[in-house]
Amino acid sequence: MQDKDAIIKILQEDLKGKRYLLILDDVWNEDSEKWNDLMSCLLSIEDTQGSKIIVTTRSVRVAKIVHTLSSKWCDLEKLSDNQCWDILKDRAFPNESAPTLNEEQEKIGRDIAKKCGGIPLVAKVLGSMMRSKEIDGWRVIQESTIWDLPEEEKKISSVLKLSFDELKSPTLKQCFACCSMFIKDSEIEQDDLIQLWIAQGLLHPSPKNSDREMEDVGNQYFNILLENSFFQDVRKDDNNVITHCKMHDLVHDLAEDVSKSKTKGSNEFRHVPQNSTIDLQKIPKGIVHQVRSMFLKCEVLYNILPRFKGLRVLKLQEYDIDELTNSIGKLKHLRYLDISATYIKKLPQSIGKLYNLQTLRMHDLKLEEFPKELQNLINLRHIHFEYWHGDGRYPVGMGRLKNLRSLSFFIVGKERGRGIKELGGLKHLKGELSIYDLKHVRDEEEAKEAKLVEKTNIRRLKLLWSVDEYRSGVINNDRDVLEGLKPHSALESLEIHYFSGETFPPWMMCGDLFSSLKRLTVENAKNLIEWTEATTRPTERIVVFPCLEEMVLSRCPRLECIPVTNGLPSLRELYISFCDELSSLPSGLQHCTSLEHLFIAYCPNLEAIPSLDSLTQLRQLQIYNCDGLKYVHPSAFAASLTRLKKLEIGGFWKELDSFPAFQVIPQLEELDLWGWPKFKSLPEQVQHFTSLTSLLIRHFDDMEALPEWLGNLASLEDLTIGRCKNLMYLPTLEAMKCLTKLQDIWFLDCPLLEKRCNKDGGPEWPKISHIPHIKCCYLLFAF
Repeated sequence: MQDKDAIIKILQEDLKGKRYLLILDDVWNEDSEKWNDLMSCLLSIEDTQGSKIIVTTRSVRVAKIVHTLSSKWCDLEKLSDNQCWDILKDRAFPNESAPTLNEEQEKIGRDIAKKCGGIPLVAKVLGSMMRSKEIDGWRVIQESTIWDLPEEEKKISSVLKLSFDELKSPTLKQCFACCSMFIKDSEIEQDDLIQLWIAQGLLHPSPKNSDREMEDVGNQYFNILLENSFFQDVRKDDNNVITHCKMHDLVHDLAEDVSKSKTKGSNEFRHVPQNSTIDLQKIPKGIVHQVRSMFLKCEVLYNILPRFKGLRVLKLQEYDIDELTNSIGKLKHLRYLDISATYIKKLPQSIGKLYNLQTLRMHDLKLEEFPKELQNLINLRHIHFEYWHGDGRYPVGMGRLKNLRSLSFFIVGKERGRGIKELGGLKHLKGELSIYDLKHVRDEEEAKEAKLVEKTNIRRLKLLWSVDEYRSGVINNDRDVLEGLKPHSALESLEIHYFSGETFPPWMMCGDLFSSLKRLTVENAKNLIEWTEATTRPTERIVVFPCLEEMVLSRCPRLECIPVTNGLPSLRELYISFCDELSSLPSGLQHCTSLEHLFIAYCPNLEAIPSLDSLTQLRQLQIYNCDGLKYVHPSAFAASLTRLKKLEIGGFWKELDSFPAFQVIPQLEELDLWGWPKFKSLPEQVQHFTSLTSLLIRHFDDMEALPEWLGNLASLEDLTIGRCKNLMYLPTLEAMKCLTKLQDIWFLDCPLLEKRCNKDGGPEWPKISHIPHIKCCYLLFAF
């Protein structure tokens, strides 16, 4: 840990000469001397004029201390009774935009809203409680004695406790108490939390449903806690699935109180949380074996770790350690080990003695090698580590870990214990799986040994051959291998990278596979010329992907067509890029009426864009750098696209003399235009896009001046001009001043215009001097 003087020095060096905004959120420190030290440090930094500090706090004393150091104090107003009532209704009736309430419900609900005292957390929690209750349950909340408490903090805590008491399952209450192990305001990963619950013995398979595993119960518990507002600030992945959350400070306080009440009178050292002040060496010898969980720094552990023989959970994430002590193997009961984001480069061989280990987390860890003893962890359910591009190291004998549920990726190797058949016995795998280096799979029969078709819980599958072979042009037996890698029909996402086969195998044309498929990615498919024929009679029309939601085709240099005969009715996103031989878009594109995002780029042989007027759900449309594009259907960019918010077009056939015709799309908010060598001005239609907030113009090589009508775009907030080498003139000062909302203007590799916009005497400078943020940048990458 660095001392204060060293931290101050670093802070001063980093901030010197910069204008900064420092936000200190939810501060509770009431030590005035520390505040004075902080302010003295910041004030001593040279040349930071215009810098600001914002402090938020719920402590009146903190506010008064800060007020003595600053001239501004702002008391945030509480919510109105009507706003609290809106929150209550939203939580109580989450799936109804305008719930129908009788007179009594309205009266009681509004009275509860009034009792919330303008505090949103209280409204959220009470609204969640009201969701599952009849009118009598509402009355109980209305008439609760908690409203008689004089202090606001006690009222809030009592409301939270009331909601906690409403949880029906004692095990669920224990799971909530477990959340106190994390420090306040930390982000909690959902899967990590559930795996911690499993390790502490809080979750068990459902006795009524043999297919419902501990992880499924954990997901249910997480969702209940989320619905009851014990979790907030959720973060989701690209598939709109919740991955992370946080806890409000007061909710965390409740979890701590509940946790202490459960250990009171038995063993206060049972769980050592992340912010613990417990001296581990002073834990009495008679009870040290009762310690179950540790979230703490590791440097104090090496000499005493073997004493904690009953330890189930050891979390060492993000601590400054470079080795894991060999004595780790003596923790025979350990079920969860997290060494993520440490400096550990090698695991001790003794890790293979942790026979009860269920979860091993090694995110952001660059191991030099994996010990072969890992294959002894036969009870492992979840193993987490990342694939580093070009790194062929991978654990051997993974096939022995037959209880695995999570295995994010597998690298096929030539060595014994690294073959594709290692996946064969892992029948419990679920979620996502990526398989790399499929070049090492000999043929279809060997590929079948992975038994992907039997892995019914895999939802997202990524298959990758070799980028080296792709670059060299080598064509192998990829099609036969892909035939043997047929997945289960419940697959939702499929990606194929560096595939060198000429055609896809028959299973990719079967409707049963794609009955629930949500994503398909095909990348680098060399020699992929045509799909398998004779799957149906010529007169038949089949929907190959009836539930496909996302499709990505990228770097398929020999792909000539995408023969989808009857469209993709559920498709929401379609990405096609770097397909050198692709001459036409999918024949059924006009039937993809659910399409929301269409992306086509770097397809030099694409000749035409068909009509898109039936794609009425389209929100983003991007078509650029298709050098051979000679024809765009007049209704490709039609007024019927009433939901379109973002449009990116341009970079087509060099001989084109004018922009493709497109009608005015009044609701458009973002426009990105790629130019042509012959174009000397922007397309006239753009002046009618009066809802634009963002405009990006690039590669208009012959354009010397921006048009005067640019001033019509009164909603414009951001303007970026890139790679316009002959551009010298902006619209007049009067036109530029019409852009009253313009906050940011960027010049990227526009040498003549940048020189003329120089604030030290540039003739164009007066036209932009009023704009808050002006930046010039020379790009070293393609733009």
